[in-house]
Amino acid sequence: MTIVRAKKNLGQHFLKDQNIARKIVDSLHAEQVSNVLEIGPGMGVLTQYLLEKENFTTTVVEIDTESVDYLKKHFPSLEERIISKDFLRMKLDDYFQENFAIIGNFPYNISSQIFFKVLEYKNQIPEVVGMIQKEVAERLATGPGSKTYGILSVLLQAYYDIDYLFTVHEQVFIPPPKVKSGVIRLTRNDREKLDCDERLFVQLVKAAFNQRRKTMRNSLKQFLRDDELKANELFNLRPEQLSVAQFESLTRLIENQP
Repeated sequence: MTIVRAKKNLGQHFLKDQNIARKIVDSLHAEQVSNVLEIGPGMGVLTQYLLEKENFTTTVVEIDTESVDYLKKHFPSLEERIISKDFLRMKLDDYFQENFAIIGNFPYNISSQIFFKVLEYKNQIPEVVGMIQKEVAERLATGPGSKTYGILSVLLQAYYDIDYLFTVHEQVFIPPPKVKSGVIRLTRNDREKLDCDERLFVQLVKAAFNQRRKTMRNSLKQFLRDDELKANELFNLRPEQLSVAQFESLTRLIENQP
């Protein structure tokens, strides 16, 4: 049997447990879409179960040419829907004019970049199911008050409800990673846009967490002009203590300062 050699530089860890593969695919509701994009299918352990679903059409994107050859050989019906490209460099609206969901066993080394790209296309992507490093999965799903709450937690939770679904152990991969994995589901909320300048919101969140040990007053000095503004109690907090709504509130304050 021909198998694909896992490549360290691509962060490949191939899932071998069929029950977990089916469980991941079944976690995707895909109720508002007719298309699903799988990122990094490898040898198709998720793909085989995605292709069984009749309520959507599956397309895959794979950067590894050896994996592409394997998929063409073992999933001939998929051949026209295999995109042999780097997902991070794709213009997704060149491939999908309507809404589409995303699923995948995401390489650990680019999982954060994948989610930043999801944010770029948030109005086209109502749902994401991804398997990523457990620590990162927990960080994205956690709320304010946690030490792991960070930039991506806030930015994603502004637009998505995030559920940590289940943990996957190292032994079910080839080769086994050194850490556990977690499966999460992102479901687009009904917020079309934030109640503030969205670009400034992103700038504030990044600036705050880049100096997460400081209070908001100190980490956001570059944005502040008015001493009365600094007196607002939100500026006494550290970034991990603020909810999405409070970051929005701060953004409006700074946006409207005299």
